[in-house]
This record gives sequence, C-alpha cells and structure tokens, in this order.
Amino acid sequence: MAHKIEAKKYDAIMRDLDGISARTMTEHYKLYQGYVNKYNEIMGKIEAVDRASANQVFSDIRSLKVDLTFAIGGVKNHELYFGHLGGKGGEPPAGIKQQLEKDFGSVEKWIADLKATGIASRGWAWTAWDRDWGYLFNYAGDAQNTFPVWNAVPVVALDVYEHAYYIDYGVARASYIDTFFKNLSWDAIGANLDGARK
Repeated sequence: MAHKIEAKKYDAIMRDLDGISARTMTEHYKLYQGYVNKYNEIMGKIEAVDRASANQVFSDIRSLKVDLTFAIGGVKNHELYFGHLGGKGGEPPAGIKQQLEKDFGSVEKWIADLKATGIASRGWAWTAWDRDWGYLFNYAGDAQNTFPVWNAVPVVALDVYEHAYYIDYGVARASYIDTFFKNLSWDAIGANLDGARK
C-alpha cells in the first residue's frame, strides 16, 4: 500500500527574511513540492513493479528504490530546513548554548565549523545529535541521500545547493551561510534537539 504525503505549509518563510528574499523562498518551496510529488509518484510505481526481476546491476525495483531515497531526502531535508527558518538568530538559549559549548568549545566554533562544512559540501550540511555517543556534530552531504550517519538525528539543516541562495547572492555562498544563521529559530532547533535525544 502506497503511503501518500502532502507538502507542509511554512508561513514563517513566505516573506522576506533577514537577507533572504521571499522570491528565493517561494522558488525554493516549489522544489520541495516537487520532491513530495516525486515521492508519491515513486511509491505508486513501486506498488506495481515486477519484484521477480530484481537485480543489482539494473532492475526497475532497484531504480525506484534508489530514487525513492533521493525523494525522501528532498522532503525531509527541506522540512527540517524550512522548519527552523524565520527566527531572529542571535544567541541560543542557555540549554542549547551549553550543549554547543560542550561539543564544539563555543557557539562561535559551532558556527565556524558548520559554515566550513557547508562550503565544503555540494548540497547539504547538518548538525546532528548522535544517539549512540550523545553529542552534537556537523557533517556534509553532497546530495539528498548521500553520507547518512546511522542513528544520528539532524537538528539543523543547511541547504547549500545553489537554488537556496543564487537569486540573492549569486555565487557568494559564504555570505548566504552568514545570513542563514541570522534567520534561525532557536525554539524550533530546541524542539528538534529534544526530539532527537528521546
């Protein structure tokens, strides 16, 4: 049975943010909607696929299953990203600040490391809570579905594909990342971190 999903609404981002235009966010949201649509399409095709012809070199089910991970990543990464934008950034609340200081040395070192990770990545950078080892760390992903870290839950998602910033910043990715931090909602990140720790 195919599980259908619908695109979520993000009213807080459908306006001019601090240094990120409403046009950028409107166009970006359309890409997210496309991932939702492709997820639903692929799930429908998987229901009818010939499972007897499965093969690791090429088969319809292999292609669909691999592409499904890309669509799922596109949905979940953007939901995390949109979900913590629209805030005022600034100093994190005490609990988050303490954790960042414990795991990175300071809030500034976390920002510097996530920024560098985003510049070094081809698509995404995340701050995740590692459920096995009990700490926050930053890691890179070149696509929606590359380099997952098992049993680590992303709590901050930084989209560094060009569509996230090109309208406003051209090729100045570093300037966009600086602006990203100014628009974070610490309430949303705190909720993400609380959920990841459970």
